[in-house]
Amino acid sequence: MNILDKLIEWFDERTGLKKPIVDMMVHPVPRNANWMYVLGSATLTSLVVQLVTGVCLATLYIPSASAAHQSLWYITTQAPFGSLVRGIHFFGASSMVLFVGLHALRVYLTASYKFPRELNWLTGVILLFTTVAIAFTGQVLRWDQTAVWTVAVGAEQALRMPVIGKYLVNVLMSGGTINSQTLSHFFALHVFIFPAVLLSVLGLHLWLVLYNGISEPPVTGKPVDPKTYKKEYHELVTTTGKPFWPDAAWRDVVFSTALVSVIVALAIFIGPPHIEKPPDPSIVNAMPKPDWYLLWYFSLLAITPHRAEDYLIILGPLLAIIGLLIVPFINNKGERSVKRRPWAIAYVVLISTFIGTLLVEGFREPWTPAFSAVPLPKEIIGADSGPVYDGAQVFNERGCLYCHMISGHGGERGPDLTDVGDRLTHDQIVIRIVNGGYNMPGYAGNISPKDLASITTFLESRKVYMQK
Repeated sequence: MNILDKLIEWFDERTGLKKPIVDMMVHPVPRNANWMYVLGSATLTSLVVQLVTGVCLATLYIPSASAAHQSLWYITTQAPFGSLVRGIHFFGASSMVLFVGLHALRVYLTASYKFPRELNWLTGVILLFTTVAIAFTGQVLRWDQTAVWTVAVGAEQALRMPVIGKYLVNVLMSGGTINSQTLSHFFALHVFIFPAVLLSVLGLHLWLVLYNGISEPPVTGKPVDPKTYKKEYHELVTTTGKPFWPDAAWRDVVFSTALVSVIVALAIFIGPPHIEKPPDPSIVNAMPKPDWYLLWYFSLLAITPHRAEDYLIILGPLLAIIGLLIVPFINNKGERSVKRRPWAIAYVVLISTFIGTLLVEGFREPWTPAFSAVPLPKEIIGADSGPVYDGAQVFNERGCLYCHMISGHGGERGPDLTDVGDRLTHDQIVIRIVNGGYNMPGYAGNISPKDLASITTFLESRKVYMQK
């Protein structure tokens, strides 16, 4: 008997865990389990990466408003392998969010939430939202201008909740203002509270997977019948199944190894996110933007009409959570094959298109002023002197082009003014400039009569025939 065998025997005599561990590793799984089943283990691998790198970062990070930014700078530029570890942690977070989402889609499309795996799905939903919460709080720990304003925006959203809004803000910010206690609170959420919830629910989730078995790939015309399913599944894995280790686990090992390699490569060649300047409360025109996995929701809030924001902020997440939680209760038996469940494909396509479109818009940021917009050329103005030209210069100098587009030039935050002369009268243009509008400041008292007359003349000249 070699040394390893002696150590295993010594461990088993004192714990009795050898048999449970072996049983877990060699538990039978359906023979036709394929590569789609590695998504769950990929999520678990990403979590392990996050735990290891998170512990390393926590040993140097200081959760104090006065020292957090400096400690992050030290980790990235001075600590041995600090930049690499921070980069791995950053890309590992993206990996975890990505694969927990893909795993949920796979489970839904194959209807693996049906009897007897309803609780598998419910714990998975909790893991999904907890993962997103951990990722969000991690972004705040960067404690730069974007992070602070992200907290402010989140607090503003929470404040709109009826009855409990004020209390949610106090919990979120540890008081009525963003301060050092706020950062300490988010640090505790990110490092202790949310991970504790995640690991506890994950333990239950893995136990349910072992207890109920890995769902077999669906077969068209073979519905789930709660009265007979367990017996049929037992016969399936007993007669044609294979042990998880090594017959099925090799896919998980290969994919997880490749995943870790990609995360490390991204950390080496791209590196961690850029360290922005420390938060400055005197800067009020910051443009906070979350990481990509929450960017679609940020886009949705940005393009939602002002009057509908409260309903979206309150009802949107609530309906999403309820919708996911009730899935196994309204449909826990019957067909699992997508060939017999076209509505399942329709839901996934619809939701994926919805989120994907918003994600693209989030990267485009059409609601953000285009500060890089160049002045209108004379070809667009239609003159190189005179009242129209003078009005165009006022339009450029006042920064109107940052928010308004004319003939393809400018920003998209405000209405397109290419043909505003056809839509509004002289008096309507003047009133809009003087009084302002939604997301537009009023210029009354901040513009001379001469400039007002010039820019009005220019806008009146913007007609359809000008573009032909």
